[in-house]
Amino acid sequence: MQVALRAEPVLQKDERRLIALVLAGDRAAGRELYDAHAPRVYRLVFRLAGDEDLAKDFTQETFIRAFGRLHEFRGDAALGTWLHSIAVSVALNGMRKQRRFRQRETDLTEAPEVAWTSNRGEPDLRARLHSAIAELSEIYRTVVIMHDVEGYTHGDIARILGIPEGTSKARLSAARAKLRERLADFMKE
Repeated sequence: MQVALRAEPVLQKDERRLIALVLAGDRAAGRELYDAHAPRVYRLVFRLAGDEDLAKDFTQETFIRAFGRLHEFRGDAALGTWLHSIAVSVALNGMRKQRRFRQRETDLTEAPEVAWTSNRGEPDLRARLHSAIAELSEIYRTVVIMHDVEGYTHGDIARILGIPEGTSKARLSAARAKLRERLADFMKE
């Protein structure tokens, strides 16, 4: 499976038309929706999973589930938000299954450069930060990645994870406190 690196945004009006075409069996419309949303879904699941192969599998599973349930999409939220909620669920469930078989071995610093949009900052600090994020529990790591790395709002995170917006804010605050604690000795240097 190839994940396109850049995709043209699809307007909401066009998205509704494409959804109708996909539901009518138009494969080209399905591909257009996939191309528009796959890069961001991939980045999100990669950052959650920390493994390129898992991210590809989770991205594919997200779209399989989404297209299988597209008739259930009501349009209350943006299609991207709906897809990201499926992606988070797929990634978190998939990672739980993986943990039963092996420890998470991939260091986030080994991620392909395309997955990380910023290479600024001191390399040692960046490596320590990635390591500290990887060590956070799943509930904290998910919110940090979605908010601070991917740029989701707390409202989006709440909708995607099915939690109150205040819970998203509280988890982010707690996660940042844990990160500050883990990086305190580095900051003294």
